[in-house]
Amino acid sequence: MFSIGELSKQTKVKIPTIRYYEEMGLLGKAERTAGNQRRYDTAGLERLNFIRHARDLGFSIEAVLSLIELQEHPDRSCEAATNITTSQLIDVRAKIRRLKALEKELVRISKGCDGSGVAEDCYVLASLSDHGLCNREH
Repeated sequence: MFSIGELSKQTKVKIPTIRYYEEMGLLGKAERTAGNQRRYDTAGLERLNFIRHARDLGFSIEAVLSLIELQEHPDRSCEAATNITTSQLIDVRAKIRRLKALEKELVRISKGCDGSGVAEDCYVLASLSDHGLCNREH
């Protein structure tokens, strides 16, 4: 059995986050000691590692809940898990495209500055003040 502090250390998940996951139903309610302290078993540790890894990969709470539900029913097809993962991959690729566009715009803005000084009409500050100076929407 693990205290919430021990569970936090082993999984590198902060204590308030563990409590939140319990509240959201991602992590089962912990047993309580006579002193009302949470105690987690090995299954709780494994579940929290699963949740942390899924969250590290960017899955939403809702997606993690769906994945946990699938995990609890090994007789079901894993097609739903594949669909959830594919959806996450599509989202990540869209974010990468947006970040690459953002990178190009920031490079362009930073190259527009000649370093002569803020009083000399700094292009970076002007660009941040006027979205119309940007090449594209971001």
